[in-house]
Amino acid sequence: MDHLSENEIATRVIGIAIEVHSALGPGLLESAYQECLAYKLEEAGFRVEKAKPMPVVFEKVRLDVGYRVDLLVENKLVIELKSVEALNDVHLAQTLTYLKLGKFKLGLLINFNVNLLKNGIRRVVNGL
Repeated sequence: MDHLSENEIATRVIGIAIEVHSALGPGLLESAYQECLAYKLEEAGFRVEKAKPMPVVFEKVRLDVGYRVDLLVENKLVIELKSVEALNDVHLAQTLTYLKLGKFKLGLLINFNVNLLKNGIRRVVNGL
């Protein structure tokens, strides 16, 4: 699936996330959604890395400080999963930070704790 653009991957991921949400509904822990979404993405043929370490590089220093991207799809799309009452600016900033640290263009911030998943999805773009 290397030939797909970030937008094409994101479109497919959103469809699969909606399937997972339809099956599970809101109210579970983030880890449950992460495992199920990763499984369904892999089943669809995507290369998925779970809890991908994201080091901070400052000048000549590399800091492995425990940042982890929930899911990285095709080494192009960052997916940050939440199961919270509402997404806020901190969640958005976290996703944007992961995009910048990894030099990725596009991320999806997905909150599974909603009745209709399309209301819980935010596209996050890194201007690089």
